[in-house]
Parts: sequence; C-alpha cells; structure tokens
Amino acid sequence: MGTGNIGGKATIRAVILDYGEVLCHRPSEEEFSLLIQPFGVDEYLFATLWDKNRGAFDRGDLTPETYWSMLAEDAGAKIDATQLKQVCELDLEMWGNANEEMVDWLRQLGRGGIKTALLSNIHPKMIAYVKKNFDWLELFDFTTFSAEVRLIKPDHAIYEHTLRGLGVKAEDALFVDDREINVRAAREVGINAVRFQSVGQLREDLGKMGFAILPGL
Repeated sequence: MGTGNIGGKATIRAVILDYGEVLCHRPSEEEFSLLIQPFGVDEYLFATLWDKNRGAFDRGDLTPETYWSMLAEDAGAKIDATQLKQVCELDLEMWGNANEEMVDWLRQLGRGGIKTALLSNIHPKMIAYVKKNFDWLELFDFTTFSAEVRLIKPDHAIYEHTLRGLGVKAEDALFVDDREINVRAAREVGINAVRFQSVGQLREDLGKMGFAILPGL
C-alpha cells in the first residue's frame, strides 16, 4: 500500500472524499434560481428551509416528494404535481456536474497506492443517479452513502464506519469535505482533515502539510 507523509507526523494510507461540492461542482446560480422559483422565497430563506429537513432526507427518512412538499409548506407555497416532479428532477441533475480535476486526483491516489473512500450525505434517488452516471465510483476502495447506512455527517459513527471499511486507523486517513462542521467532526474522531474550497486551495494546503500526491497537477 502507498503512503503519504503529512508534516512528518502522520503517514496517510487512505483519503476519504465528500461528493457534493468536492467531487462535483456547486450548481450554478441559474440552476439554484430555477429550483427556488416555485417556492416564492429569496435565496437566504431558501437556504434555511433547505437545511431544516435535509438531514432526515439524506438519511433516507423522507422521500424526495415528502421533503420538497415539506419545504413548500414551510415557505407558504403551493406547488402542484408537475412542479414537484420538476423540482425533484432538477435537484438530481444540478448535482451531476463532476469536478474532473478532483476525479483525476482520485485516479492519481489509486495509482500512488493510497486507499480511497467516498463519504457523502446523499439520499437514495441521488445515490442511484450517481451510480448510474459515474463509472469512476468503481475507483473507490469503499463507499459510504448516508441513506444506505442510515447515518449522516457529522455523526462520528459514519466516519468510524468508513474507517472500518477501509481498514485503516483514524490517524492514517485524510478527509476532504466542503463543510466546516463535517471537517471538525472528522478531526474529533482523529482523522486528518482539510476543508475544500477549490482545487487550488486544496493543493496549497496539502502541499504545506507535506502530502506528496497533489490535485490539479
């Protein structure tokens, strides 16, 4: 198995990657506008309503139709069956723009002998969409989808599940996620973690840490 040293302290044997806004790009402003339109609220209120039941949705407790109907009720909006279907479809498609630089890094890690895992808060319909559309999922040594294990980040148990699947200790793993709350939880478990904001930023941060296999090169 390959290894990568970080700061002379840790030897990284595995890299754990998030999906949304890490392996796929953030949806465009136009896509968000289309999604928000039926609910008649501004983007700031929509973000709050989005988060309200998203955990239960990604854990598999709610169907897409139930989740979006609850959001509409919270927004004080009435959406018909056609609009509901369109919202459900758009919510899948807008998260389907793969970040090819990060996918290429995934390949580099594998060639370098580093184990890899995908750890994502993701609902069943999105799991099916990703599995259907991205053959690079096969590159991962292990995948953890929240709705399949009925756990969501930042619950420590979902990180521990992923470590067991990879067969590595926390201190031998590196986690990359775009949300600070998830990064913080990984560190609490003992995993080395970096918050993702861009490929360039990740490359710089990993370079400073002494990790040899860098994205975007």
